[in-house]
Amino acid sequence: MAEKKAKKKKDVKVYLIVIWSLFAMGVLSVYLLFYGINHEWFGPMPTFEELENPETNLATEIISCDGKLLGTYYIENRSNVSYQDISPNLIHALVAIEDVRFYEHSGIDKIALFRVVKGISTGHTEQGGGSTLTQQLAKNLFPRAEELSVTQLVIRKLQEWVTATKLEYNYSKDEIIAMYLNTVFYGHNAFGIKKAAETFFGKQPSELTIEESAVLAGVLKAQTKYSPISNPEYALQRRNLVLKRMVTNGSLTEHEYDSISQIPIDISHFGVLDHTAGQATYFREFLRGILTKWAKTHNKPDGTPYNIYKDGLRVYTTIDSRMQQYAEEAVREHLSLDLQPAFYEHWEGDELAPFVLNDQEEVDHLMMLSMKRSERYRVLKKAGWSMDSIVADFNKPKHMTVFSWDGPFDTVMTPMDSIHYYKFFLQSALMSMETSTGHVKAYVGGNDYRFFQYDHVTQSKRQVGSTFKPFLYSLAMQEGEYTPCTKVANISYSIQLPDGKFWEPKDAGKTKLGEEVTLRWALAHSNNRISAYLMKRFGPTAVIQMARRMGVKSDIPAVPSICLGVCDLSLYEMVGAMNTFANRGVYIQPIFITKIEDKNGNVIETFKAEQHEAMDDVTAYKMIELMKGVVYEGTGMRLRYKYGLRNPIAGKTGTTQNQSDGWFMGITPDLTTGVWTGAEDRAVHFKTITLGQGSNTALPIWALYMKKVYADPTLNISRGDFTKPLSRVDLDFDCDKYDEEQSAAATPEETEEDEF
Repeated sequence: MAEKKAKKKKDVKVYLIVIWSLFAMGVLSVYLLFYGINHEWFGPMPTFEELENPETNLATEIISCDGKLLGTYYIENRSNVSYQDISPNLIHALVAIEDVRFYEHSGIDKIALFRVVKGISTGHTEQGGGSTLTQQLAKNLFPRAEELSVTQLVIRKLQEWVTATKLEYNYSKDEIIAMYLNTVFYGHNAFGIKKAAETFFGKQPSELTIEESAVLAGVLKAQTKYSPISNPEYALQRRNLVLKRMVTNGSLTEHEYDSISQIPIDISHFGVLDHTAGQATYFREFLRGILTKWAKTHNKPDGTPYNIYKDGLRVYTTIDSRMQQYAEEAVREHLSLDLQPAFYEHWEGDELAPFVLNDQEEVDHLMMLSMKRSERYRVLKKAGWSMDSIVADFNKPKHMTVFSWDGPFDTVMTPMDSIHYYKFFLQSALMSMETSTGHVKAYVGGNDYRFFQYDHVTQSKRQVGSTFKPFLYSLAMQEGEYTPCTKVANISYSIQLPDGKFWEPKDAGKTKLGEEVTLRWALAHSNNRISAYLMKRFGPTAVIQMARRMGVKSDIPAVPSICLGVCDLSLYEMVGAMNTFANRGVYIQPIFITKIEDKNGNVIETFKAEQHEAMDDVTAYKMIELMKGVVYEGTGMRLRYKYGLRNPIAGKTGTTQNQSDGWFMGITPDLTTGVWTGAEDRAVHFKTITLGQGSNTALPIWALYMKKVYADPTLNISRGDFTKPLSRVDLDFDCDKYDEEQSAAATPEETEEDEF
């Protein structure tokens, strides 16, 4: 008996030692976990510093000058917001469905935890989970490994509890709930509440209604199952469950529930923001390259370079979302409703359409070259396919989505047929900049970035035709002996070339042939003979130097024919150069960014346009007066008689060989805007100058854009005249009979552009 009693006493002692040892080990484990002391049993724990600065992939935001989000660059499409920027409706909905005792616990909800334990022991796990919002935040900030053993999972769960307690210790409840909403994934490539609100409802988080908040709170349980896009019925049921929980939680009345639960989910504003969708797609892609280079040479406080996909930068651009919209609408309107239908009709019934080539053999050769430039060809070639196999693949029908002006559509065609299909489409580009600041306000690089990813603003360089003539005329005006009213004989002029031959350009028109004409008239009618006269007077080198002073950096051959625009320049260069005239002779480099902020709102860098004097203000004003003639009674007359734009406008049309390229440069006191129109291949174009000239292909886009701009009073774009220089020089250049009043009263007979 005594032995049994002694043995029992010994067993109790052992049990107590084991219990107290386990308790001590538990306390020690929690202590080690809480204070971040790593151990091979536990793995790494986040430090206080990491909790203060949790690492998440934050998207870089591209913001317009009027405060609109144009797009983002991201690994995860995520941007953070503060608690003050979140609608109270969303806070109430989230707490009601995810953590009703959020404001009562300190990171771990004992009641919910006991409920889970009871559910596991009884087999009734449908009662709900035990994780609090703070625990879920800990899991989001410091994700688990994908595969964990049971022991590792238990330890990891303990780590999350400790991390949750740390979060509660370091942050307020408001900060925790904001951090949680910033870290969760809502589906459809939307990370964080800001992107979710924009993606699903086109709103900011502060603008969310009760029913919208309930949708977003509900979708967190299962992003695909409860998506209002993928599963609208389940989403509606889940939303109404959230609303019911809000009634239980006291944040919604029964009467409010009865009415709100009947409202259908509105997904009319749903849109996934990626690099091929939304506004200014060509601009955003161009800007990506600029920012990538910038990031490589700018370091964060920790010494590592910035990453535009992870560091949550805010890039404030010069683009005005309203003007960008008008520019995109203008391009679409003219091409889809006017020019493209005319192009199809123009080529109807032609076996070689749309190529202006001699025979089918030349067409086949060009098509083969296009095939070799395609992405499909590069992929197959890299995979080791033979040429015969590649050609065979390009001639097999395949399912594909193709572009149309009525919207993309699914079809079946061979890849080679799709290349031919796309050859028919005319492209257009527009760039518009503010005269005095150099700020680019609108940037359209093509028809649709999803299908045409070649940027015709900065990437493309095409022959500029007669839009080059202002460089030559600027040189003449600068020398002082010429004014817009100076008269020159309209006869043929020949220039001897270095090889002894003579170059003598021709004009299609015979108007005033043999008479003396003013330089204003000559530029207005894009007269090639007078351009040859001026080129003979000053020479190619001096003209090139003038173009360089006006910001042109592309190669220009030193040959007389450059006066007719045989050189290839970008629309970006041309707009910047022509803006010099409106900016009183000062070239100002077009810029796209005003400042960059880090994720905390600190300004990292600001930007200002580089500028220098290219000519004196008198020369610039003379050029404005010369180019007004283009609009008043020359190749740009339709701006006045067709589009009703009678305010002071200086401009220049341009048409290249065989009508392959059409240009219009339009200048007003506030804006300089350039438009180019053409096809991907220079062998694709209208066969007549009447349809193919710049005044028909490019000028209408400028007109439509400016009409929309003028119609928006919030933009404050002036219709006034250009300011005269404060000079004693006589600057009255009406040349007796070419003043505005006479041309306005005259019967419109638009001059056709002369090619070179």
